[in-house]
Amino acid sequence: MNRAGAPPSTGERAATSSRSAPFDLLRVPVIGPLLSRRGSRRFAQVALGLGALALVLHGLFGPSIAPKNLATLVTWVHYRGVLVVALLVLGNVFCFGCPFLLPREVARRFTRPVRHLPRPLRSKWVAAVLFAGVLYAYEVFDLWGAPAGTALLIVGYFALALVVDASFRGAPFCKYLCPIGQFNFLASTLSPLEIAARDPDACATCKTKECIRGERDENGAPKPGGQRGCELALFVPQKVGNLDCTFCLDCVHACPKDNVGLLARMPGEELVHAGRRSGIGQVLRRPDWAALAIVFTFGALLNAFGMVAPVYALERWLADVLGTQRESILLALIFLAVLVVLPAMLFGAAAAASRGLGGAPERLREQATRHAFGLVPLGLGVWVAHYAFHFLTGIWTIVPVLQNAVAELGAPLLGEPNWRLGGIEAGLVWPIEVGFLALGALGSLAITYRLVDARRGRRVAAYAPWAVLVLALAATAGWLLAQPMEMRGTFL
Repeated sequence: MNRAGAPPSTGERAATSSRSAPFDLLRVPVIGPLLSRRGSRRFAQVALGLGALALVLHGLFGPSIAPKNLATLVTWVHYRGVLVVALLVLGNVFCFGCPFLLPREVARRFTRPVRHLPRPLRSKWVAAVLFAGVLYAYEVFDLWGAPAGTALLIVGYFALALVVDASFRGAPFCKYLCPIGQFNFLASTLSPLEIAARDPDACATCKTKECIRGERDENGAPKPGGQRGCELALFVPQKVGNLDCTFCLDCVHACPKDNVGLLARMPGEELVHAGRRSGIGQVLRRPDWAALAIVFTFGALLNAFGMVAPVYALERWLADVLGTQRESILLALIFLAVLVVLPAMLFGAAAAASRGLGGAPERLREQATRHAFGLVPLGLGVWVAHYAFHFLTGIWTIVPVLQNAVAELGAPLLGEPNWRLGGIEAGLVWPIEVGFLALGALGSLAITYRLVDARRGRRVAAYAPWAVLVLALAATAGWLLAQPMEMRGTFL
């Protein structure tokens, strides 16, 4: 095991594979065959695509009152609540059924892009900016209260995915640009499942490598109509965890030895893997991935902060200081402070203190880059706690909105809308929020300890500043979640 506590290498895993076979969801009766059928993903994409179409139509032509509109209610309350729990329990299931790729699949029947995405864009820097941009747009345009704006955002998402993936080969939109996908990748690091080789020894003797190259003819050219390999450049024998993995199962279908499964693993283990991994390299040394992890974590705090009273007091103070009432400028400054300035200060101070106490030979930038991944469990804990609040307190609101949407078509097949339906009382949801936040904080404390690099006998001292940082952020999150929060998207 290396200094960052990396899990066993591929060779080590191969040596132990014969002793214990991990749980494989694709081998579970009924569920496994259903997931691994070649048409299952397309069915999920079409189903979600029709759902997205319904949201767009209702957003554009339905009620302008957000709580009565499917676009705002489903997108900002129910979808996000279900998403974070599904990511935590199962892994990247949304990308498995992602409807945004349907237009590009149709387009690729007529044209095959041959160009690669420009090299300057092949990193997570653009994704981190887009991720922050979506959070900013949500606040500055009040998207939770704008059905038409939410509908246009969905349409724009489809258009961007089509233009990018119809212009460049592979899946560059998923890998480098999609903000939802980046959120899913990081959240899935805490999932108990990953796509991996069932028997690493079988991969060691494989000569054709269909899992990444796809089916080929006798001349080595892609077989017309054949199964494609992984478009995100993840070679199964060298793949580690769920980063950049969309759970598309292309590698499962392409493997001629039926050697790829959806296997059980230790949640969060990949966050301390210091070795190289296929398609990514040494992630703990990549500042672009670290920046994405920071936006993921501090964005969770910022998203909650935007819904409580103190944010308005801060905006009023900034407005007085700057002499402007333009919310776009005030929010831009808050976002810059929380997503850039504050992390730089906190990580710089923690890295300097850790090096001074532990005597680690690393530079501050290297320490900060590696430890950014230690905050991912806390970030996910905040996201789940926050979204669980909105989802559970408004869980039944979708019923009258659906009833009303169907009635608007002239046939009240679902009955008259029952607008009295709401959800679980906020006081009952609070222990659930605290539980998720506590689990996230404990996960970050554990991961951060394993990421510490220090001289012999000084590990605990080097760990202390990072532990203080995790606990301080967790306490901040607890304070935010304890504030009276806006009930966005519902009548409550």
